[in-house]
Amino acid sequence: MANLLSIVTFTPLIAALILALFLRGEDEAAQRNAKWLALGATSFTFLVSLFVLFGFDPQDTGFQFVEERKWLLGLNYKMGVDGISITFVLLTTFLMPLVIASAWDVTHKVKEYMVAFLVLETLMIGVFCALDLILFYLFFEAGLIPMFLIIGIWGGKDRIYASFKFFLYTLLGSVLMLIAMIAMYVDAGTTDIPTLLAHDFSYAPLNVLGLNIVGGAQTLMWLAFFASFAVKMPMWPVHTWLPDAHVQAPTAGSVVLAAILLKMGGYGFLRFSLPMFPVGSEVMGPLVLWLSAIAIVYASLVALMQEDMKKLIAYSSVAHMGFVTMGIFAANQQGVDGAIFQMISHGFISGALFLIVGVIYDRMHTREIDAYGGLVNRMPAYALVFMLFTMANVGLPGTSGFVGEFLTLIGVFQVNTWVALVACTGVILSAGYALWLYRRVVFGDLIKESLRSITDMTSREKAIFAPLVFFTILLGVYPSLLTDIIGPSVAELVADYQIATADLILDHAVADADH
Repeated sequence: MANLLSIVTFTPLIAALILALFLRGEDEAAQRNAKWLALGATSFTFLVSLFVLFGFDPQDTGFQFVEERKWLLGLNYKMGVDGISITFVLLTTFLMPLVIASAWDVTHKVKEYMVAFLVLETLMIGVFCALDLILFYLFFEAGLIPMFLIIGIWGGKDRIYASFKFFLYTLLGSVLMLIAMIAMYVDAGTTDIPTLLAHDFSYAPLNVLGLNIVGGAQTLMWLAFFASFAVKMPMWPVHTWLPDAHVQAPTAGSVVLAAILLKMGGYGFLRFSLPMFPVGSEVMGPLVLWLSAIAIVYASLVALMQEDMKKLIAYSSVAHMGFVTMGIFAANQQGVDGAIFQMISHGFISGALFLIVGVIYDRMHTREIDAYGGLVNRMPAYALVFMLFTMANVGLPGTSGFVGEFLTLIGVFQVNTWVALVACTGVILSAGYALWLYRRVVFGDLIKESLRSITDMTSREKAIFAPLVFFTILLGVYPSLLTDIIGPSVAELVADYQIATADLILDHAVADADH
């Protein structure tokens, strides 16, 4: 089917335009219509994305469903997916109907709320499909705007501070990436991503301000892209915007932020840093491995000290993204497979955990851990779902959380055993904060008077969690469902990386021999 990726990408945007232009009024009927239109558009987008999946050939490691045409002002509109990007497209289209359904009780500026999420979906899918540098940058940066509005308009009492902090952090990092993109265009004479993947950027040593830059232009470009993607992940120590953004964002905003937006950083490393700047990645890889290990331990320790449930889960996300960056820059099959698996799995698990907080926040209007206790007595279904995703977050075998962490640790162990050892302590700490949270909120006697009338999950809430539960367990017991799709593309990425860095390793060996 022609233009399938464009249909998947722009269907939510068309629905957003229909909502913005033709839906009038703020009465109950108009609000209901806005919700149903948004749910219908996101569900249709997911169904169309399944056609992309069914028509995709995992053994073909090139880009598939490629669409290319000249666009406005001579820009090149080029879209396509490979085994890596298709998984993120499907994660986005799968989660968005659940996000819309979770926002069913919103009553403030409902039309605008739905428009913001629909526009955001188009921009997120566009990031994963774009095969042109300028197109990628436009999608990547434009995604800041609807998220900025979602936090700033529908967030908590400190929403303005959190939204500006989110916007400025991510924008400043991306300025350096834009400069690197211009340098890439000057060097290669094109903005076409497949062409750039085959282009050899110079790695001859450079002297900049008296500093000898090993890896030359590649290292400098790698650092520029790293500035953007590290903030997006976010990596320690540029992670401080994330807890504030999560705490202030509405539940649906937190789900999108944790489950999809953070993954853009990891995807950027896989699409640009490793394949385009392999020598830069090899030079800077050890630094990333140690930053990742520090992030895992540091964020886990900070999570242990939190009194706000959302903040605890936000720091948990920082720790889990540490496993992702660690796996990516291990630059071997297990590490990269594990990193992608961890990102997809984290999409389900972290999204579900923020929804779990949202369920009781809607009832009690507080996220303070001390405000709860003994919920199992009134909310047995809620306690069961909470238990499952707590265990998945810890990495219990049989859940998708285990597979991703295990693969990344195997990959890293082959590269640096000390980093792997430090990261393993994070697995123990994650059990500490996750089980501590669950015990405080769910177990014990129901002694707080305010909780005596709290009700269990509604049918709508159970329906939202059902697919998340299903895929968290399915990927835990049948991980090849995902690894079969990503495996061939990852194998080619790793093989190209190892060939490209062999010369650098040889140069080091010769230099050591001479010395």
